Amino acid sequence: MRKEKLQTIPLTQIRIDDSFWNRYTSLVTKKIIPYQWSVLNDEAEGAEASSCMKNFRVAAGLEKGTFHGYVFQDTDLAKWLEAAAYSLSYEKDKELEKLADAAIDLIERAQEENGYLDTYFTISEPGKQFKNLKEGHELYTAGHFIEAAVAYYKVTGKDRFLKIMRRTADLICEVFHTPRYENAVPGHEEIELALMKLYEVTGEESYRQMAYDFVNRRGTEPNYLYHESEREDFVDVWHDSNPYLNAYGQNHLPVREQKTAEGHAVRAVYLYCAMADLAYACQDEALFEACSYLYRNIIEKRMYITGGIGSSGTLERFTTDYDLPNDTGYCESCASIGLALFCRRMAQITGDSSYADTMELALINTVTAGIAMDGRSFFYVNPLEVWPDSCIPSTDKNHVKAVRQKWFGCACCPPNIARTLASLGEYACFTGKTSVWLNLLTGGKIETELGGTGLTLTIDSRLPYEGRALVKLESEGARGELRLRIPAYAENPVFLLDGEKITPTVEKGYAVLSGVWKKQTVELSFSMEAHFVYANPKVRADAGKAAVMKGPLVYCLEEADNGENLSALYVDVNAPLGEEYREDLLGGTVVIHARGKRISEEGWENLLYGTRKPKLEETELIFVPYHSWGNRKQGEMSTWVKIF
Repeated sequence: MRKEKLQTIPLTQIRIDDSFWNRYTSLVTKKIIPYQWSVLNDEAEGAEASSCMKNFRVAAGLEKGTFHGYVFQDTDLAKWLEAAAYSLSYEKDKELEKLADAAIDLIERAQEENGYLDTYFTISEPGKQFKNLKEGHELYTAGHFIEAAVAYYKVTGKDRFLKIMRRTADLICEVFHTPRYENAVPGHEEIELALMKLYEVTGEESYRQMAYDFVNRRGTEPNYLYHESEREDFVDVWHDSNPYLNAYGQNHLPVREQKTAEGHAVRAVYLYCAMADLAYACQDEALFEACSYLYRNIIEKRMYITGGIGSSGTLERFTTDYDLPNDTGYCESCASIGLALFCRRMAQITGDSSYADTMELALINTVTAGIAMDGRSFFYVNPLEVWPDSCIPSTDKNHVKAVRQKWFGCACCPPNIARTLASLGEYACFTGKTSVWLNLLTGGKIETELGGTGLTLTIDSRLPYEGRALVKLESEGARGELRLRIPAYAENPVFLLDGEKITPTVEKGYAVLSGVWKKQTVELSFSMEAHFVYANPKVRADAGKAAVMKGPLVYCLEEADNGENLSALYVDVNAPLGEEYREDLLGGTVVIHARGKRISEEGWENLLYGTRKPKLEETELIFVPYHSWGNRKQGEMSTWVKIF
């Protein structure tokens, strides 16, 4: 760990203005936030009913009724508020702020006198709070509201929401240090990282200590979650006849002994985020070492090429090393968001660009794939191969959707995508005491300080289609380091300072430029040609196949360009790939052309099996970025292609 943790820049001081990312970030204010608000209020035509706001009105005593939805339905509002807060940092909107304030007023009305906040238990199980930690999601829900409150306070300066959630946090700190709960942990991790955010903004030590206690208790004996249902006052929320699996909730070993990513993928990476936060805050080297082990296990043996994680649709979980099926892969959008959050924290405490490489991979491929280009439909899961006709209910592809959905009964992903896109600036840049770190090389403008002197950076980026970024610096003499990440995919990087070629020192993947800055320009350019990628032979689903990447972008085949039955296609990996920018396609994108062959269907019309040797016909393959698939007509998609 570095002695100094790098800091994110306040979102009020950074504005993303990037030819690639604008198509997504602009959706947040113009499309996503208004649409999701209509969904939360059951006003979106054709979308599955949410009942989220209605539940709050019932809990607040403003309406009569019963609870509807999942036990964690409240978190849809929490993440919506967080997205709204982030969006207000770069686009002031009095009406949106007024709407958010009204929602916060409703939250306060629904909060119980002792600070407890959860509409399911308030409405359906009054007086039975914290009687089902493994399934009740109360602490998970509280965590998301705490995150939203911190974000709203940081952007608007209003502390009302923060005070509301401090009452909830204080209750948690009190309850979970009583004898009954002295070894209790949340079933779904989230409160741990949220308490750390609350600690950082308030300085209240009890929040950090509670987060540390939750992490330290996990996987220890007596195992609270494993035996919880044996208690007489246990509240059975899910009525699940299956036994509780400790590994599902990362509860199988003490966290410092965990070497492999196990169980529910979202829960896992949320836990790892808290572990990273606490490792630095407590200078806990053993905890940091566990984070490093878990990260390596994910990226070396359990992560899809797209940055997707969680290969099984059953329990939304990690399975075993190299088990990465394409057509049944889960890759929940929330899991990739959690992975990006974990990597961001690891980058902050190490200054190592390899974490930023993985962070970018997840953000630019899987997270963006989770939302349609119109901002009004979403993928919950992100497999790497889709044959729509085979996505049949009550099969192993039951979770796979061939088209993005307007909403979900379990809708954790859409508002999570919204808050992530709205907070992209927190991933793009860090600062140290005497340094500025550019991670994503994303276009935009940053107002910060360096060595106590104001510094403005204006970035013109051509990524991800061209390897070029120009940074203009303006200051009255800021002294310190500018550190530019050299992406792992950058070939032959060249640096220019005011037009003159330089050779900067490189530390952990960052080019280090030191000096007194007034009006200078720094340019980084590199080769970033499309190329084939192959999987470890132990990845059975990808053996004998190739994928195509250009820079951080993973590419795929779509039926719209290549016809049906993509599994009948082969790609010639010895032939050069061609690149073409198409202004008219998918909002403007680079498509990749490859030489290939297709198995002929001639003579197979009435045969299921035969002795005929397959006949191969010459064809051209057209690859488009994975993140943009499914934005035209419904059809097949495949990322990995057989080779010849």
